[in-house]
Amino acid sequence: MKAMVLNQITNLRVNKEPLQLVDLPDPKPAEDEVLLEVSVCGVCHTELDEIEGRTPPSRFPMVLGHQVVGRVVEKGSQVQQLQLGDRVGVPWLYSSCGHCEYCLRGEENLCPEFKATGRDAFGGYAEYMVVKEKFAHPIPDVFTDAEAAPLLCAGAVGYRSLRLTNLQNGQRLGLTGFGASGHLVIQMVKHKYPDSRVYVFARSESERAFALELGAVWAGDTTDEAPEKLHAIIDTTPVWKPVVEAMKNLLPGGRLVINAIRKEDHDKDYLLNLSYEDHLWMEREIKSVANVALIDVREFLQLAAEVPIKPEYQTFPLEKANKALIELKERKIRGAKVLIVKGR
Repeated sequence: MKAMVLNQITNLRVNKEPLQLVDLPDPKPAEDEVLLEVSVCGVCHTELDEIEGRTPPSRFPMVLGHQVVGRVVEKGSQVQQLQLGDRVGVPWLYSSCGHCEYCLRGEENLCPEFKATGRDAFGGYAEYMVVKEKFAHPIPDVFTDAEAAPLLCAGAVGYRSLRLTNLQNGQRLGLTGFGASGHLVIQMVKHKYPDSRVYVFARSESERAFALELGAVWAGDTTDEAPEKLHAIIDTTPVWKPVVEAMKNLLPGGRLVINAIRKEDHDKDYLLNLSYEDHLWMEREIKSVANVALIDVREFLQLAAEVPIKPEYQTFPLEKANKALIELKERKIRGAKVLIVKGR
């Protein structure tokens, strides 16, 4: 099969082609796995973290990609629910142990044996991949393959983030950063909380304009103060400065939810500006989001089909994965980026 692989950690400012197109042996499914012919795979900021070593792959070479949509072309003897030809998606959650306290209460995202698609196991930047049946999610018919891909990560983790805000209808929500996840969260809010108002903080003028197009009542820079204090804010940026800046926009008892797998170190000294009195006093709080659980993906796909939530995206052929990644690095973003994979 054709695959785009990462062979080593690299600096994307120096190396604009971190992935190489190679031929790999076709994978074979184990007894509880299905073999997928990959149709599309979304491109995520987490791939940048993998390439540059902030979230390094568990081994090399590694096939990245965790927003995978494909069809079942072979299955193991223990697979019971999925049938040949079924269309499914594979998110960041590739597998978990299934028996620890977290798995038993539906929090596979916290499992100590959590494995990530495209980091701990080959992902979707390839023509084929294998995955356990339990971790493959049926895709609603309302979505095309390319529409479905961003829902598996940006949508699902955005859904979990929104749940963790404890937002109630009519309360005000802030979104810091407005990329693939933010533009889906704002659509969720309009559907689930029709009386709530969304305020967006983003460095990019184009992102701010896009947010207003999608229904935000206000959009400003990450350092700006919103016209009114907010009940909750979701941060999706890779840096620390917006965390401190966001806290000043929270009401007493407000919650900042950080939806980022890693924060870069170059501005960590900005945390010294975090003042207990100005930012945390009056029971304001900061909560992180760790990956997604099975229930997040299943519930979100159902919600997305009901609305329906349609992501905006740009497509690239598999062999142009490096171009898509560099554009993401350079913040040339409007919605999501999706690789079109050419299966045999």
